[in-house]
Amino acid sequence: MDLLSLRYFRAVARHQHISRAAEELRVAQPSLSRTIIRLEAELGVPLFDRHGRRIRLNEHGAAFLRRVERMLAELDDARREMADAAGDGPGRVAVAAETLVQLGGVLAALRAHRPGVGVRLFQAPPESMRRHLRSGEVDFAVASQPLAGPGLCAVELVREEVMLAVPPGHPLAGRERVAVTELADEEFVSTRPGHWQRALLERLFAREGLTPKVVCEGDEAAATPELIGAGLGLGLMPAVARDTLGGRSPVVWLRLDATDCHRTLSLVWREDAYLSPAAQDFRRLAMSGTDHASGVMSSWRNRSWKV
Repeated sequence: MDLLSLRYFRAVARHQHISRAAEELRVAQPSLSRTIIRLEAELGVPLFDRHGRRIRLNEHGAAFLRRVERMLAELDDARREMADAAGDGPGRVAVAAETLVQLGGVLAALRAHRPGVGVRLFQAPPESMRRHLRSGEVDFAVASQPLAGPGLCAVELVREEVMLAVPPGHPLAGRERVAVTELADEEFVSTRPGHWQRALLERLFAREGLTPKVVCEGDEAAATPELIGAGLGLGLMPAVARDTLGGRSPVVWLRLDATDCHRTLSLVWREDAYLSPAAQDFRRLAMSGTDHASGVMSSWRNRSWKV
């Protein structure tokens, strides 16, 4: 068993697809398949269930993957720590987030403070963020919904109200507030399952024993106001979107009579991970200005950071 075979296994386990893993690793597919077969023979158990050309990680493979990811993450942390000790360049930081637009300000401040710093970004849903953190691929996740798990640390950056957006001329457009039960027959524009807008919508409806009627779903949250304004349905939007759009808003904004109707932005990292000086600077800048008593971070709302 060697490190290369373990990295190959991790890639196949993540993709659960030999050709996609081979493409990521830039190796020949037959060579990758032989490596996995040799690894299984050495361990004495199959790591994947095979059905024709399809493979699925089985219970042995899932258990092995958890340990392999921890081991490789420790090795990668050690390499970064030694590189930092040797003074090898300005460092790097890797971050995962559901939406990347919110990272512009803090990354600009980081580059101003640490010129030449390397930055790697991943746009990912919560489950992928957990995997990226666990494997050490990222130093931090900026999550728009709770991202809990063993060995994870989190600090709340900002909490903002989420509002209901309706098309102009909609029967609800003249209201200031509306109850979730009044929306049972309405159609909604939302993101795909797993993203924070969809998770919040489904949670609010589930409390009332309802299921939202989603007629338009996608990953392009910035298009949501225009789609709602065109009459495709209603939607949940953070209050900051109303402030950003101002008089150009194509929708009418209402408040929902529902508890916990807000988005919480949190910074998450692995408790036992090595954080390079560059990563520590990112965390300090991301948390700067946080009012820990109220849990509000005005700098994230204003998109400005102080170095």
